[in-house]
Amino acid sequence: MSDRVAAVDCGTNSIRLLIADLAHGELVEVDRRMTIVRLGQGVDATGAFAPEALERVFTASDDFAAVIRQSGATRTRFVATSAARDVSNRDEFFAGVSQRFGVEPDIISGAEEAELTFRGATGGLTALDVPGPYLVADIGGGSTELVLGDPDGVIAAESLDIGSVRLTERHVTSDPTTPDELAAIAKDVDALLDATSVPIGQARALVGVAGTVTTVAAVALKLTEYDWSQIHHARIAGPVLRDTTAWLTNSSRAERSAVPVIHPGRVDVIGAGALILQRLYDRLAVEEVLVSEHDILDGVALSLA
Repeated sequence: MSDRVAAVDCGTNSIRLLIADLAHGELVEVDRRMTIVRLGQGVDATGAFAPEALERVFTASDDFAAVIRQSGATRTRFVATSAARDVSNRDEFFAGVSQRFGVEPDIISGAEEAELTFRGATGGLTALDVPGPYLVADIGGGSTELVLGDPDGVIAAESLDIGSVRLTERHVTSDPTTPDELAAIAKDVDALLDATSVPIGQARALVGVAGTVTTVAAVALKLTEYDWSQIHHARIAGPVLRDTTAWLTNSSRAERSAVPVIHPGRVDVIGAGALILQRLYDRLAVEEVLVSEHDILDGVALSLA
C-alpha cells in the first residue's frame, strides 16, 4: 500500500514542490513544480528577507498548499536552507509558512541537507553502472553544496557560500558581464574550492543537481523546450560544458532571455552559476557532468517514509 507525501524545498532562488507516492522505500512521482521566488534578494547585503521576496514566497506557497490539499497527501515536510538560516526576520518567514502548510519549516543543518541531497541525487546510479565515489554538486542561489559519497552513504560534505544569486549581486553590474567581473567571480569560487574540506579529488563521477545545472544542461543539449526526460541522467561532456559556459557568461541579457529553456528568473544569474560548475569540473579527473533531476526534494520525500 502506498502513502502519498508532499515535500517542499525553499531555497535562495526557487521554491519547489514534489508530491509522490511512497511504496517500499521508492518514490512514484505524482506532481513536481517550481516557482522562482528570489527569496535571497539582497540578503547578502542586508541580512534580512526583503518584504517583496517574502510576498513572492507566500504567494507561491498559497498555490502549493492548495495543490497538496487537492492531492490527498497525508504528510508534508517543508525544508529551507542557506538564506533562511541567519536572517534577522526569520520569524515572519516561519509564521507565513506555518499558516499556509500547517507545518513548521525545518531549517535543516548542513549535514542533513547533504544527506538528503545525496540520497535523492544518487538513487539509481548503480543501475546505470556509474562508478563511485560520486561528488554531488547542488549549485543554489546562495550556496553550493558539495557531497562526496558512495552507495554506502556520505563520506564528506560542505556548504560553500558561493551561489548564482550571491555572486551575481556581489560582482556583476555590466551587460554583458565584463572579463574583470567574471574573473572576480572565478576568484571567489576558486578560493572556496581551494579551502574545502571535501576531498573532491577522490570523485570518479560528478553529479550535478538542481536548477542551475539542469538549465546549463538544457542549453547544452540545445533543447527548444524544457524536457525532464532528456535532462535526467544526461551526460554533458567537458568540451560541451566549456562552450556552454562561455556562451552563458559572455552573452547579453537579451540574448539569454531569447533562449526558451532559461527560466526568466534565472536569466540574470545563470552565468555565475555555470561558472561555478565549470570551475568545479576543471578540478576533477572526470570527463563529463552527469545531470540528475532528483535532488534534495526527493530526499525530503523519502525522509517521510
